[in-house]
Amino acid sequence: MNTPEMIELLKRDRSLAVVRTEAITDAAELCGALVAGGINAVELTFTIPDMLTHLAWAAETAYTHGATVGAGTVLYADQARAAIDAGAQFIVSPGIRPEVAEVAVQAGVPFCLGAMTPSEVAMALDLGSAMVKIFPAGTMGSGYLSDLLEPYPGVRLLATGRITLANANEFLEAGALAVCVDSAVVPGALVAAGEHEAISRLAGEFTSVLHH
Repeated sequence: MNTPEMIELLKRDRSLAVVRTEAITDAAELCGALVAGGINAVELTFTIPDMLTHLAWAAETAYTHGATVGAGTVLYADQARAAIDAGAQFIVSPGIRPEVAEVAVQAGVPFCLGAMTPSEVAMALDLGSAMVKIFPAGTMGSGYLSDLLEPYPGVRLLATGRITLANANEFLEAGALAVCVDSAVVPGALVAAGEHEAISRLAGEFTSVLHH
């Protein structure tokens, strides 16, 4: 997947699932559940134990579930390389990480750096981040996103942190390309228990209310 394709996917779905959990029973089934609920981009974070094994399995089985699977909470160059080797189709970092950006650029893999302030947004763009993750969006509120877009019109912002059914559309209306949703759709306990039908239902409820 190249960067324009990734942007198009997020523009269409308006959502990306962020998985943080203590355990994953079957990453392929998890991806299938999210796709069935209308979320096609799935981010597995490096905070998950044995994350690379799950990422590799999700990437290897992509033909069965159709999800675009990437790596999140990528802080270091070696993590970025390992994730890309395991099949990650995109890379997400919680902050400004030049070494992560460099690996992703060299590999031709879409990446998204995290930012909060106007200066950090500029730094992310300078490093080639095609999308900029605004965290913690839920804490700052949707008005903060609209404020950021005034000096940066056209920048593709992903709202992350405390995104729920109740506030997701506020961020989309404020100009976010998409919202990143974690515990509201993929609660760690349900993932660890392999409750894939419940996850699919939560994803469906979430995506059905999103404004396009």
